[in-house]
Amino acid sequence: MKEFFKLMDLPAVLALTNRFAVTASETVALENALGRVLSAPVAADLDIPGFPRSTMDGFAVAAASTFGASEGNPAYLDVTGTVAMGEETELSVEPGAAAQIATGGMLPAGTDAVVMVEHTDQLDETTIEVYKSVAPGQNMVSRGEDVAAGSEVLSAGTRLRPQELGLLAALGRAVVDVHHRPQVGILSTGDEVVDIRTAPRIGQIRDMNAYTLAGQARRCGADTRNYGIVADDAAALAQRCAAALAECDMVLLSGGSSVGARDFTIEILGALPDTEVLVHGISISPGKPTILARSGTKAVWGLPGHVTSAMVVFAAVVKPFLLHVGGQAMARTPARCLAYLSRNVASAQGREEYLRVRLALRDGELWADPLLGKSGLIRTMVEADGLVAVPKDTEGLESGAVVEVLPL
Repeated sequence: MKEFFKLMDLPAVLALTNRFAVTASETVALENALGRVLSAPVAADLDIPGFPRSTMDGFAVAAASTFGASEGNPAYLDVTGTVAMGEETELSVEPGAAAQIATGGMLPAGTDAVVMVEHTDQLDETTIEVYKSVAPGQNMVSRGEDVAAGSEVLSAGTRLRPQELGLLAALGRAVVDVHHRPQVGILSTGDEVVDIRTAPRIGQIRDMNAYTLAGQARRCGADTRNYGIVADDAAALAQRCAAALAECDMVLLSGGSSVGARDFTIEILGALPDTEVLVHGISISPGKPTILARSGTKAVWGLPGHVTSAMVVFAAVVKPFLLHVGGQAMARTPARCLAYLSRNVASAQGREEYLRVRLALRDGELWADPLLGKSGLIRTMVEADGLVAVPKDTEGLESGAVVEVLPL
């Protein structure tokens, strides 16, 4: 077991992600795949589009036939045919001629561009004048320009958004291989914690963490199970924790991670079969007493009891582990945004501090306004749009500094 409160830097903690197993693969229907993570790469078995197609209503032409065309000196072209929508065309267009075409239509042989109908005038049934030239490839998409047959179009670890579903549909993939959604078990600990349907007495507090942590986990693509509230009883906590580990891929315990006569978390985790405490203390604020243990190939977290601290630790530390367990490639995690800090902030000496900030657009620039408040205040998280990390080796950040904002 690691020495109690032997703090680890956050990068060293995040380097432990590969110590934990990724969920297995399953096959799901494409219509049910939104938000799921690919377990295998996807290669195209055909060109998209499978033919050169127009992106505009107008006339398919050889671009050279329009060179030099202008309103004062239009090009005159013979219309020798029309391309029917949704059909393969056998038309062949000679230089100096054109074929009428609609958006999505197949370009006939001899053409390499489309003149927009707005840039033409119909002189008679067989002649148009073109008063704006086009370049080869303009207003059209070549065969395979979007996707080339044989190319890898989606890598394993990609979380599927609507646009990826569209690409898979274009490839005719009615089913797709994805990772199982991670199952996350959530336990709340402490004699002072009561169910949300109970009116708390003096000294008690309703169980907010079960709902905030479940919400954060679900936003990472996980399913959650609430294992209820466990009083400060070592045997009860050990039994409930073992049950959660048997059914879930990751377990979150809130409370019981700090120094206290009745905090059994660290002892319980150390006593579970095939369990190793990897971290007990991270040099971040809030969240210093966070615990991470490996039970078999599963992660068990001991998170602070204060709701804001637990949420910050989840966003900064737990989330990368959960995304890994769910199979998501770290290179595809959501990017942080940049903003200007609106006021000076001091740092917590020796610890990376996470500020809650509200984002505001002022004169076309994004600003981050720090929200000051203690770790037990849920209101500050409700008002926050994201977190800003203040590095531990600095005295703080100055007003106007460009900062990265981790979205909440």
